[in-house]
Amino acid sequence: MAEENGSGLKSLQAALGVLTFMARQSGPLTLSEIARNCGMPVSKVHRYLASFTQAGLARQEGRSGRYDLGPEAMQLGLAALARNDFVNRTADGLPDLALDTSMTALLSVWANEGATVVRWERSVSPTVTSMGLGTTLPLLTSATGRVFLAWSQKAPIQATLDSELRRAARNPALFPDVAPTRASIARLSGEIRERGYATVDGQYIPGLVAAAAPILDWQGEVQAAVTLVGVDPASVLPNAPQVQALLAFCRGRSVVREIA
Repeated sequence: MAEENGSGLKSLQAALGVLTFMARQSGPLTLSEIARNCGMPVSKVHRYLASFTQAGLARQEGRSGRYDLGPEAMQLGLAALARNDFVNRTADGLPDLALDTSMTALLSVWANEGATVVRWERSVSPTVTSMGLGTTLPLLTSATGRVFLAWSQKAPIQATLDSELRRAARNPALFPDVAPTRASIARLSGEIRERGYATVDGQYIPGLVAAAAPILDWQGEVQAAVTLVGVDPASVLPNAPQVQALLAFCRGRSVVREIA
């Protein structure tokens, strides 16, 4: 009989650990590679893989003998994705985030060639702004847009990026905190990813500051952005409780929880 601990079967947990490790790799691996990385004897991992292969959760390539995820693992993943509604799950928690931070909270998705606001929760002390539902925010000069800049695939945002850079070339004053060049924008994107959130200050909208973080899918790509808008510059500093609340909120609703 498998040995039990306080929360389940140890042997099952070990077996699922092997499957989880395989799921995080970019391709098939040899038996010895899997065993070494999982810290298990080769014989034990071989038994687990034999069971997974029989169940369709793993498959072994004929010529190389390497192991990869099988068709049933794909079905499990697709079923899980079908049940993961990023936007609705995030929207349900937005009122509490606005209340906890005393800042206006926005939920945005990429649509209409821009970051489009689909939910708006005002704080106890409403922030005076012309933004509202359906507003499309710029890619490079809004905290929300910068989240999509940092965590999106290139293709969906490329046309918008090109258009905004052309406009900035005609009027560099549009970018008070970053040079309107591709190299500078690439550095900005990397800095945002490293920090885990994007900000803009009153240089863009006088009197307002904003911090935004991503809701990440299973590939680490942004499905939605959550933005806090307020008037206090201290509220968007890295150690500010509002920023920490924003990051925790987004981590809890992301599949890949890499947000700092």
